[in-house]
Amino acid sequence: MKPARLEVTRHLLEQLRRHPKRVVFTEGEDLRVIEAASRLVAEQVVAPILLGDREKIRSMAAAAEIPMDFIHVINPPDAGDFELFRKRVENMSRYRSMKIGEARELVARPHYFGSLMVQYGQADAIVGGNQALPAAYFRALINTIKPLPHVPKLFGVMILAGGEHLKNVGGDGLLFLADTGLSLEPDVQQLATIAVETGKLARHILGRAPHVAMLSHSTKGSATNDSARKMAAASALALDIVARDFLEIQIDGEVQADVALDPAAAEIKLADPGARTSADVLVFPNLDAAHISMKLLQHVAGARGFGQLVMGLARPAAQIPRTADVETIFGTAAAVAVEAIKYHELYPQGEVD
Repeated sequence: MKPARLEVTRHLLEQLRRHPKRVVFTEGEDLRVIEAASRLVAEQVVAPILLGDREKIRSMAAAAEIPMDFIHVINPPDAGDFELFRKRVENMSRYRSMKIGEARELVARPHYFGSLMVQYGQADAIVGGNQALPAAYFRALINTIKPLPHVPKLFGVMILAGGEHLKNVGGDGLLFLADTGLSLEPDVQQLATIAVETGKLARHILGRAPHVAMLSHSTKGSATNDSARKMAAASALALDIVARDFLEIQIDGEVQADVALDPAAAEIKLADPGARTSADVLVFPNLDAAHISMKLLQHVAGARGFGQLVMGLARPAAQIPRTADVETIFGTAAAVAVEAIKYHELYPQGEVD
């Protein structure tokens, strides 16, 4: 069996060696994060920034004999930029309107401090969630990082890597699943945006035009209920966006999962299947379908997950589960750092209008 990590490094690490990025980890007092950060340094792909108590983190690393070379550790209340960030939070219109807490106390929280580092260009990407409930981490991202104006709602993308034991897992052994964590019942506009934005992500990481499948229990009108019609409408809208913006993305929908992933099934179920490849991106009709599928692929089929990447923000961010192992943290950090390469290409001046 080919290790899943090899599938990720093949697509990510070479890009990062040419364009290393600074990734801030909001929960640095975690041996898994320390080990992943050390390995990222060894690969010469990421300059890690760990938030937390400096002495505690260094003591943990020493006890586990993990090198800390080129790993920067910041304790937010002691940081030189603490007062600057406090003033900027106080000037944020969102802060003034939502009354989300006292600015000094907010900035002292690692999730908020890390988000502010990314928003103001002191890190290129952020990774968190390994010790906190997702809601706390997402609140910090939403309250401090600008949203992308063309994305109506934040959504999450999980990248799954499959070894040789898994059949039909994308053309490169990677499968992008969306939305796996944020939007409970996305509407037609949101689903179309999810398809296009995840397609852009896959295009950037894979280096080729991706095949995006809009999943349903229906294939091309085999069912006519509201759910099937919603996915069909979202597919049509996504196709319009791709054509309008001249994007190198193939949109297919609405289709069943076997049609999306298995060319042999498509040959039977489609009137004119043509030359088909396994889908690289799966867009689900709702959060239940996406999240359940993701967990089954990981815990039954043995796929390894990296992410989820939080899409729709003006800065690259990723949320990792509390159950993540070192390999997952390593791969997620590499994935979000590669996403930061795309961000700097799209916004060379470092700002989103």
